[in-house]
Amino acid sequence: MSTASGLPPSITVSSFDMNQLEAMLESPAVEQSPAGKALAHELERATVVDRDQMPEGVVMMHSRVECEDELQGEKHELTLVYPREADVDQGKVSILAPVGTALLGLAVGQTMDWDAPGGRKLRLRVTAVHNPPKH
Repeated sequence: MSTASGLPPSITVSSFDMNQLEAMLESPAVEQSPAGKALAHELERATVVDRDQMPEGVVMMHSRVECEDELQGEKHELTLVYPREADVDQGKVSILAPVGTALLGLAVGQTMDWDAPGGRKLRLRVTAVHNPPKH
């Protein structure tokens, strides 16, 4: 995954999400999987901030994300969830899915290039982020 410039976009992750995701990655089945390794790599480069300090418009766990494929002009609405909550029919994308891992920490206006299943190229631009209420 890379941005249109070829470099990965900078990402911001809340300390709450980081703790939850690191705990999930401690499972050997997840940790050793390609998806787990990709997520761990993304988390290594994240800027971690307190949940109360998360900037507006940044994708967190359970965010509802509106994005547009700049190559096809298609609009998508996805919710970033943990694997057990994933439901493609409801637009709930697992953090362990390549697009889920790529969305985490992106901000409104950032883009990412992504190869969809079947090899179709997408360039997703985040157009809106609706974050869950802070507990």
